[in-house]
Amino acid sequence: MSSAFRSAFAALRMLLIFTVILGIAYPLAVTALAQLPGLRHQADGSLVSHDGRVVGSSLLGQNFLDKKGNPLPAYLQPRPSAAGDGYDPTASGASNLGPESIVDTLPNPAVKDDSGTQSLLTRVCSRSLAVGRFNGVSGARPFCTSDGVGAVLGVFWSGPGYQGHVTRVVSLNQVAPAVPFLQQYQGVRIEDATFGADYSHAQVIAIRGEAPADPAVPADAVTASGSGLDPEISPAFAKIQLARIAATRGIPASEVAQVVQAHTTGRDLGFIGAPKVNVLAVNLDLDRRYPVKD
Repeated sequence: MSSAFRSAFAALRMLLIFTVILGIAYPLAVTALAQLPGLRHQADGSLVSHDGRVVGSSLLGQNFLDKKGNPLPAYLQPRPSAAGDGYDPTASGASNLGPESIVDTLPNPAVKDDSGTQSLLTRVCSRSLAVGRFNGVSGARPFCTSDGVGAVLGVFWSGPGYQGHVTRVVSLNQVAPAVPFLQQYQGVRIEDATFGADYSHAQVIAIRGEAPADPAVPADAVTASGSGLDPEISPAFAKIQLARIAATRGIPASEVAQVVQAHTTGRDLGFIGAPKVNVLAVNLDLDRRYPVKD
């Protein structure tokens, strides 16, 4: 037997051995172990059943929308999701936008249905405005305009290095015929932005505005999680939804608060993370105790 043949035969034997061990024996052993009492539920995806059918997972978030894609007022709503079209487990991920994302890409009026690209700041502002209106609270927050975009100015100066005096000011995220969120900046009238205009030489300045430092709409109501599949929200986000859910179901807000409290958990191990409310668990419990009237 030649040396080359012996080497090839040895390699083939190792391939077969590792295929049996790692491709058959190990997966079967792990699968069998996962079916032991106490592990099977988690291994099967922590599925949640209601009226004999699977309605979700306690580990994965989901939307509660009507057929038109609008949030259902009788249900606790989750935080935003950047996973696909929202809570798509096959497209888990974040927007990857950071705190420096404050200037929008304006829509091209020559392209039908072009909506441009929103910065992270404008996404936060528009979500805050929508959440506030939906829940009957103020959606105002710092660095946001009243029409739900980032309050950002492009300031042009007479001298180099942003020196001298201000010659022109543009509200970078507001397109005509919007009314600029400020009339003047350092005595110069503020104008709307125009698609295609060159604002690269402007100093970009975010304007805080008069919104409270502690907005009524909490942070998790306007930002998506890293996975886009977070099944939980903060107690603060749940709290601003109580009145709306109670009014829709025709029950006292205190009853909804009790259901929310029953599905609120504290910090992991007592010190990691923050208290959280499982959205699916609350909605299933609400339907069980206080069914929505047709």
